[in-house]
Amino acid sequence: MANLKDILYKVKLISISGATDIAIDAIQFDSRIVGAGDVFVAIKGTQVDGHEFISKAVTQGAVAVVCEDIPIDIHPEVTYVQTDNSAKALGIMADNYFGHPSEKLKLVAVTGTNGKTTTVSLLHQLFMNLGYHTGMISTVQNQINNKVIPATHTTPDALQLNSLLKKMVESGCNIVFMEASSHAIEQERMAGLKLAGAVFTNITHEHLDYHKTFDNYIKAKKKLFDDLPSDAFALVNVDDKRGMVMLQNCKASKYTYSLKMMAIYKAKVLSNSLQGLELNIEQKDVWFRQIGYFNAYNLLASYATAHLLEEESEEILMNLSQIELKNGRFEQVPNNAGITAVVDYAHTPDALENVLQTIDNIRTGNEQVLTVVGCGGNRDTTKRPLMAEIACRFSDRVILTSDNPRFEEPEAIIADMQKGVPVSQVRKVTNLPDRKEAIKLACSFAQKGDIILVAGKGHETYQEIKGERSHFDDKEIVSEMLNLIHNK
Repeated sequence: MANLKDILYKVKLISISGATDIAIDAIQFDSRIVGAGDVFVAIKGTQVDGHEFISKAVTQGAVAVVCEDIPIDIHPEVTYVQTDNSAKALGIMADNYFGHPSEKLKLVAVTGTNGKTTTVSLLHQLFMNLGYHTGMISTVQNQINNKVIPATHTTPDALQLNSLLKKMVESGCNIVFMEASSHAIEQERMAGLKLAGAVFTNITHEHLDYHKTFDNYIKAKKKLFDDLPSDAFALVNVDDKRGMVMLQNCKASKYTYSLKMMAIYKAKVLSNSLQGLELNIEQKDVWFRQIGYFNAYNLLASYATAHLLEEESEEILMNLSQIELKNGRFEQVPNNAGITAVVDYAHTPDALENVLQTIDNIRTGNEQVLTVVGCGGNRDTTKRPLMAEIACRFSDRVILTSDNPRFEEPEAIIADMQKGVPVSQVRKVTNLPDRKEAIKLACSFAQKGDIILVAGKGHETYQEIKGERSHFDDKEIVSEMLNLIHNK
């Protein structure tokens, strides 16, 4: 129970009709779950406009409505609050309602097209190892210390997010690392939160189905840095040409990291193999369990973040070097067939190229590289031919398949991907919409010493088809198929 006047604190108000000194049971933005005593926040979403459900929310017992457009027919016993941005108001209201949880811990947000999940996971495990009670909000899962809380979105909605942060505070968390997706930033899900810092990993071709243009996508990421307070830090990868863009007009203390350019935090890759990475950081040679140049960036970002949070350099490096993640990012699948099998979440052109370049850098040239890859349905279609072209460029065999086709036909998605297959490489490509059969085919083609990459789903344990989610785990299928073939 809270007072409406209190939970409207810091919300930009245009007009108010009715009393604000009233008790509020809960905040809702989904009219289907509004109950007696609730305040309903009407948000103009990409698919649905909450303003169309104001009367329904009032009928169900809402005592107050927060909206951008006051309805013509108003209920005399309901308070109507007009604001210029309902989504932003929801974030601020949620922060007030749950007692400003982000002010009671250090909250660091990581944004970028690739590397968010790994960087957040590394930081969470690192600070656990350093003795902190640590929270994590990520694509893979949310965690309070070692307790796992299932994740439904990269960044939860404002109510879920503040509720989760409150639970983290109550559990004694000192620090929380969270992924900040471009959707969440643009939709103001993080409005009202106090950040101790923000990290930018990179930005490449992704989510244009939502943002429409690459410029809009960049602006969404930049907003995270524009909104940082002056006592926070902003850490950006300057090997990405948009890294410095993120720092323009940013009030926070500015820091940079790089493998190539001049930067405050620098690292050099000394060796890169299937066993791990050796990096030189702060004039110290350190071996890490992660694989690939892309992970060198994730490790350096994690090191720099921990250092900015005032941890000792040697302690950071010692603990970071001991971390082994199993999160569907360049995760090797054990098998008895003598085949290197890798499952990776790569679902953007840049991520797929990073993984395949890593494989290319560590292969001897005597083995085949077999890639199984698809593209998600009802998502950015322009990346589909790019993904296929990249797979062909780095692989000896390519199998185009399904990857959460959702409400699209897999054959139509594969047809889009086929447009990127060079004429000279058509013979190396097989189309097989059934993902399990595609993985099985790759495993049957592979010989001892070969490398299989199954890209796109990584940590996911489902396949989404026609609105239904069924169990599907790439790692399980790869292991089953390889061991089955080997034991014949």
